[in-house]
Amino acid sequence: MNELKIGKITLGICQTNCYFVYEDGKKEVLLFDPADHGDYLYNALKEKEFSVGAILLTHGHFDHIWGAEKLRELSGAKLYAYEGEKELCGDAGLNVSAQAGRACQVVPDVLFRDGEEFTLLGITGKVIATPGHTGGSCCYYFEKDKILISGDTLFLESVGRTDFPTGSMSTLVRSIREKLMVLPDDVKVYPGHGPSTTIGYERENNSFF
Repeated sequence: MNELKIGKITLGICQTNCYFVYEDGKKEVLLFDPADHGDYLYNALKEKEFSVGAILLTHGHFDHIWGAEKLRELSGAKLYAYEGEKELCGDAGLNVSAQAGRACQVVPDVLFRDGEEFTLLGITGKVIATPGHTGGSCCYYFEKDKILISGDTLFLESVGRTDFPTGSMSTLVRSIREKLMVLPDDVKVYPGHGPSTTIGYERENNSFF
């Protein structure tokens, strides 16, 4: 497998980080969390001669899924999510899209299991269930390249909010301690909002755990 490259497009009312991961020298990408403008993402990537081969969700909150249906329609790519988030993805009240003024439900094409290894576009990753921000939040870990797509579970010196439906701070902290803090210090963390960080930095500087 070639070295993985990662790009970021930040957009939407919540300034959501939409990451695209691809093998060096290739133009088909894994797109994580399409924020609220799937058409914009599709066209922005197309201008750079990229195509979307798969869409992966870290969780089902409105600011991460509003663009999913349009991007799926334009790209023809399948939508993937952790099985624990199926209900929230399909409920406009639970995913807070109704309260945000644009009710939205999405039905993933494929549901992952916790700990499942997957290979998409020749890229192998692992699903790490990290409930707490939502009941079915997850992270995606690419061990060889030491990349963690953390969604809204872990931020630079912070963690995701837990006051929305299915959230729990005690569960979130436990998920981070047991599932993420066991990863190597030099794993680069790419969160759903804000700048990137590393596991080692968070281990030393994150006051939440």
